[in-house]
Amino acid sequence: MASTPRPKENPESTSGTNPFEAAYRALFDAFDDDGSQTLSRAELVRNLHATGILEDDPRIQGILDATRDGDGEREMGFPEFVALIQHHSGLLQRAMRNSLIVPDFLSLTEEIDRIHHDLLPVRAGRVADCIPRLARIDPEQFAISLCTVDGQRHSVGDADVPFCVQSVSETVSYCMALEEHGVDTGVLMSCALIRPELSLADRFDHVARTWQRLAGGRRLGFDNSVHLSERQTADRDFALGHSMRESKAFPPGTDLLRTLEFYSQCCSIELDARMLAVVAATFADGGVCPLTGDRVFSQETVRHCLSLMSSCGMYDFSGEFAFTVGLPAKSGVSGALMVVIPGLMGFCVWSPRLDELGNSVRGIEFCRQLVKKFEVHPYASVSSGSRRKDPRKRRDQSAVESAVALCWAAGQGDLDEVRRLASAGADISTGDYDGRTPLHLAAAEGHVEVTGYLLAHGADPAATDRWGGTALTDAQRGGHTHVAELLGPHTAVPRQKATRSDSGSTAASAK
Repeated sequence: MASTPRPKENPESTSGTNPFEAAYRALFDAFDDDGSQTLSRAELVRNLHATGILEDDPRIQGILDATRDGDGEREMGFPEFVALIQHHSGLLQRAMRNSLIVPDFLSLTEEIDRIHHDLLPVRAGRVADCIPRLARIDPEQFAISLCTVDGQRHSVGDADVPFCVQSVSETVSYCMALEEHGVDTGVLMSCALIRPELSLADRFDHVARTWQRLAGGRRLGFDNSVHLSERQTADRDFALGHSMRESKAFPPGTDLLRTLEFYSQCCSIELDARMLAVVAATFADGGVCPLTGDRVFSQETVRHCLSLMSSCGMYDFSGEFAFTVGLPAKSGVSGALMVVIPGLMGFCVWSPRLDELGNSVRGIEFCRQLVKKFEVHPYASVSSGSRRKDPRKRRDQSAVESAVALCWAAGQGDLDEVRRLASAGADISTGDYDGRTPLHLAAAEGHVEVTGYLLAHGADPAATDRWGGTALTDAQRGGHTHVAELLGPHTAVPRQKATRSDSGSTAASAK
């Protein structure tokens, strides 16, 4: 994947234009890789792909179609570009300015690809045999696909191979029942409540259309052989259904056999990892599909569903999964796993080898690696000393913020905060814009304990700021004898490069 492009300087391009046209010109120039003052489809696709916006994204089809001329392609000039992007400029500008929800998308995808590669040798588990048709699935297939709430997408592995959603279908069925009838529980009850007045075929079409909206408009499939195989072996579902009917749990007039048939049909809906990742992202965005802007479910409905996914989405492993991973997820015996990171992104992992509890072995391990490497756990904010990456931040943003915070803490003499930041990976030798390190600032303010801690943990006492001063010269200027005594054995006083006022050497620099 290419590196994320930066808008190019073009000082003459905005002359005599209004601010909106100037912004469009800057955006046009950012896409115009060869400086030809025209845009090709290849330039648009290449630059957007670097940010995670893919060629089949329905939000950009109007712009891409404008570069077609019959069976060929043509170049687009600036006036035509301006006319076309009126409804898309927000997305394009955010993409080119690195302002999408995951600004360093390349770093994220590289890590996902690395996890996929590391998990390929895993051969633990076996394919499901509770449904005979599923027992014939190739166990080595493995896909990971992600979609952010801004519609940034990436896939690796067998992401275009269709599979049945199986129990993952329960999430959508539950949400549909909630939308129509309010709070309720149980997948069989949900299936009984979804448009019971319609024929079985029309009810299934209704569910299929909802799945299609969740997946951004892509048409899904249906595996009839799995449906027939499941219907013949669904003894537990039949037993549960009869028990519920005996307890008069179903609404009056419910046809149990039709309800069980309907449930089996929903489980046999077929899609691929790319599509299920978009579905997961729709849940992550509170019910709005990131590729179309279509609100499929209300925020309240999604909140209820995510709560159930967190508590019981992984069969009998749900409690441990909530403890070790902490993300809402739903698995199916086809090897499918849908994972939601609310407000950020959704994942689909598909790997047919299952553990003894019916969950994808690779899928579970992927989730463990995900929360180990990234700050995505819902309670991550309460932890300290984390070296995990925050996908919401730019590549260098965390380092810069840590350096600023460390300089401030050192200047204030806050030893506890200095220790916390250092243990979390902040570089204690990084200076501010004047080259003044935490050691400079601690010494300038006479903070003996902080100075001692920084020296003991590798701070460079010979580091000079842009005026040529060291931490020792700062301590001496401030009359901080005890600090100077700590620094003295490590540092000789250098010749000053430039003069400056005492006010520039105190904690004001830290501010």
